[in-house]
Amino acid sequence: MCLGESMVTFLPSRPGRLADVPSFGRGIGGAESNVACALAAAGHRAAWVSRVGADGFGDHLVEAVAGYGVDTSAVRRDPSRPTGIYFRTATDRGTDVHEVAYYRAGSAASAMSPDNVPYEALFAARVLHLSGITAALSADCLALLRDLTSPRPGRPPVSFDVNHRPGLWRDAAAGPGVLLELARGCDLVFVGEDEAEEAWGVKGAGAIRAALPEPAFLVVKRGAEGATVFSRTGGADTVTSVPALSVDVVAPVGAGDAFAAGFLSATLRGLGVRDRVRHGHLMAAAVLTVPGDLTAPPSRVRADALAALDDGAWGRLRLGPGWTGEEQEVRTT
Repeated sequence: MCLGESMVTFLPSRPGRLADVPSFGRGIGGAESNVACALAAAGHRAAWVSRVGADGFGDHLVEAVAGYGVDTSAVRRDPSRPTGIYFRTATDRGTDVHEVAYYRAGSAASAMSPDNVPYEALFAARVLHLSGITAALSADCLALLRDLTSPRPGRPPVSFDVNHRPGLWRDAAAGPGVLLELARGCDLVFVGEDEAEEAWGVKGAGAIRAALPEPAFLVVKRGAEGATVFSRTGGADTVTSVPALSVDVVAPVGAGDAFAAGFLSATLRGLGVRDRVRHGHLMAAAVLTVPGDLTAPPSRVRADALAALDDGAWGRLRLGPGWTGEEQEVRTT
């Protein structure tokens, strides 16, 4: 079960400044719905909970997410607030060259609160996935995230992607502290090494664990270096580090969401920690080698075979566009 805002995304017909782009194509974008779509495409039962406007953009969002096989029955329509939208340039969003223009203030999703979200649906899940983006949208959304990350009877395990977005917070100085507070109440936390340093002033996986000792699983994403997982067993941490894959990147959009989906997929299947990270890397590689946020992941058989490689063979993999196809041979370096 994934809860959060999704928006209609307008993608430019060609590179250039937003002021110069003559036309845009329509897509969808949202961290939590991206995770739900990837999980459904990987063969899991996945649901998305949110609010959208009673408008055409809301229709498109619900239909598009449902088209990936996601259960959208818990999405509510808001007759008085619009569906959020945003425009972005074709340039790499990981650099300062890109432009993104959000029109999400006062959106239907920003009105989510403990009073209007279906808790019975959320608590029926095996895992509830949230992100720090939702907490930044409004006071009501923050109240909802605080409620869902607080210990309570019947709450499912909570997965939380920190997703620090300074530009979303009205009080940018308060955002880091709030995100740390929320993460401490969760069972599984994903955080980038770079965003932890920016938000909390801590550097390195060990320091991040010291700042976040509570989660049973802490996944520190280290970019091209890979990921390190701290998993608590019998009161003590086991530390597992898995190198990233060599990938011919087409666009970096959505890779973090895909990594979370791959890790969660392997978690739901009861795989070991190393293989959870490897499935995260593989799912991220599928998205990195296409232009958009979402794509069909490799088949479970193919992903399992790659995740089972010995360390040497894993380190020699090089994945490029089309690698997820069954007929496509996987290259090695």
